[in-house]
Amino acid sequence: MNEVIIYTDGSCLGNPGKGGWAAIIIKNEKEEEIFGSEKESTNNRMELTAAINALASIKQNKKIKIYTDSKYVKDGIEKWIHNWKLNNWKNANKKDVKNKDLWIKLDILINEKEVNWHWVKAHSINKHNNRVDLLARSAASAND
Repeated sequence: MNEVIIYTDGSCLGNPGKGGWAAIIIKNEKEEEIFGSEKESTNNRMELTAAINALASIKQNKKIKIYTDSKYVKDGIEKWIHNWKLNNWKNANKKDVKNKDLWIKLDILINEKEVNWHWVKAHSINKHNNRVDLLARSAASAND
């Protein structure tokens, strides 16, 4: 089973505002860039959308390493989601989890695959993270 490496990022011009997301998918030493935008979104929604679209593009069951600079996404999928599901998608304050629709999609996708999550510092020396940041910001600003 070949390992797939994914870098994701989301961007929002204003929060909420015009949003963009991007991912770089590396498999068999080939890189594929995917990106998109929404007219009205938030930064967290775009971060989640990037991960969802990247994982949805992996058709075979492969080992996946996903890198994100969003602690919201990493902590949400690794820590918080378990209690959200137990509490019928309510947070500790008994309110609906924000972005519940996207968390449900992401949960379904990761249950079909072997995914390991990694946090990477934003705007640092990681060339792939810097590239997805640029792609996500470009997608957001191109959304007129």
